[in-house]
Amino acid sequence: MNASAKDFVLSVEGLTVSFDGFKAVNDLSFYVDENEIRVIIGPNGAGKTTVLDLICGRTKATDGSIKFRGKELTKMKEHQIVHAGVGRKFQNPSIYEDLSVFENLEISFPRGRNVLGALLFKRDREVVSKVEEIADLIFLKDHLDKQAALLSHGQKQWLEIGMLLIQDPELLMLDEPVAGMSVAERKQTAELLNKITKDRSVIVIEHDMQFVADIANRVTVLHQGKVLSEGSMERVQNDPKVKEVYLGH
Repeated sequence: MNASAKDFVLSVEGLTVSFDGFKAVNDLSFYVDENEIRVIIGPNGAGKTTVLDLICGRTKATDGSIKFRGKELTKMKEHQIVHAGVGRKFQNPSIYEDLSVFENLEISFPRGRNVLGALLFKRDREVVSKVEEIADLIFLKDHLDKQAALLSHGQKQWLEIGMLLIQDPELLMLDEPVAGMSVAERKQTAELLNKITKDRSVIVIEHDMQFVADIANRVTVLHQGKVLSEGSMERVQNDPKVKEVYLGH
């Protein structure tokens, strides 16, 4: 790689993490561009979720470097990484079920994040218009007053994505965002992700190959904690190594 790390939104180099001698991620390197949707695929146990855990600071690397806009993330705590502009959605939606859609989005608005901000927080025009803008983007503008518990599974996933988007991260990481969704909801989610990359980069872990084809700029295939193959969806699908270990045909 000749380009400097600063040219990329995210530069992962030589990343390794060992759990009791087992290398879950093994000397992994990859680079994410501005406004790119990078999808990470691979068999179970390939290290996909661990990579996201390492980037967001949930797991500490044994070795290697993770640079986000030139800043080294491996030395930072989880909340510092969030403040630097990295948002992460886990597999199961973590929303406030007893609050309305509006309140879930409002509570995620950046000004309310520290104690003073929360005490001085006012539901002013800026907050309301931002909540409405995000709700429209995530297909929930007609459900702002609905209690989050009453949303469908897919709508809950969108709400959680909205709670991250309202914080305006420059890098958004989503772990299996369409798991359990209907076909129609998957299509809408692909539309949503294609829209939000106008302002940010997105890393997605996914098993649904049709969904991957609908969204991916580049695909990274992991196997045993290493990059097995990388490139366009077409290139990866036609790679004999990928067929052998993952696609199974």
